Amino acid sequence: MPKLKTKKGVAKRFRLTKTKKIKYTPCGKSHLLTGKEPERLRRLRGQGIVESQKDIKYLKRMLPYG
Repeated sequence: MPKLKTKKGVAKRFRLTKTKKIKYTPCGKSHLLTGKEPERLRRLRGQGIVESQKDIKYLKRMLPYG
C-alpha cells in the first residue's frame, strides 16, 4: 500500500495531543498588534481544542500519521 500524504497546511496549524485530541492556536497574533485591544490579545494567548466531531474526522484524515 502506498504512503499517505500529509496536508502540509493542516500540519502547520494543528497538532495532535497525546490522547489524540486536535490542538490549535487561534489566528490573529502575528502582526498589527498595536491596534488590537489588550483583552483581545489575552484571549488569543491560549490554545484551543477542536470540539466538532465533523471537523475532527476531517482533520484526522488530513493528518494520517499524527
